[in-house]
Amino acid sequence: MKTEVREAAVITVAVALGGVLLGVLWWWLAPHVPLVGDVVDKDWVVYLKDTEGEQAVGVDGTFTLLASAFGVVSAFVVFFLRRRGGVPLVVALTVGGLLGSLLAWRLGVWLGPAQDVVAHAKDVGKGVTFSAPLKLGAKGALLVWSLAALVVHLGLTALFGPRDPEPYPQGPYGVPPAS
Repeated sequence: MKTEVREAAVITVAVALGGVLLGVLWWWLAPHVPLVGDVVDKDWVVYLKDTEGEQAVGVDGTFTLLASAFGVVSAFVVFFLRRRGGVPLVVALTVGGLLGSLLAWRLGVWLGPAQDVVAHAKDVGKGVTFSAPLKLGAKGALLVWSLAALVVHLGLTALFGPRDPEPYPQGPYGVPPAS
């Protein structure tokens, strides 16, 4: 049991560190939401440049698709390195995926455009288009990595995992074999 817990801790850390790559990819691949600043009654206001644009949904979708791909890959890697399941392994995939998603989210927000949009609008000037900060509106996307990893790992374990021996071997027609 100690060995399984130790391996689970290593898997948790390794999967969580994959969140750095997810965060960088999300920052790089997510669409930019265009904003524009204006002065109204001596106060700065910020508007969406394209009010019917779907870039904000694309930011969430990009994170979700990348997280599901990371879940599938992490489940394949863990299964083919271990070739069996187990409660500590499944918990490691779940916790590692959740920590990796949180790390990716915060890293992507940190790498993205400035968080203070009014100050950014003042810096670029009136009427100039700039990108909105990365924002994950669908917080449920943080669970996608863990869920994808669990489903894929369960499927791989069911299809290719070691089988338990039959507790009561039976002969033809359900009759126990002669001793």
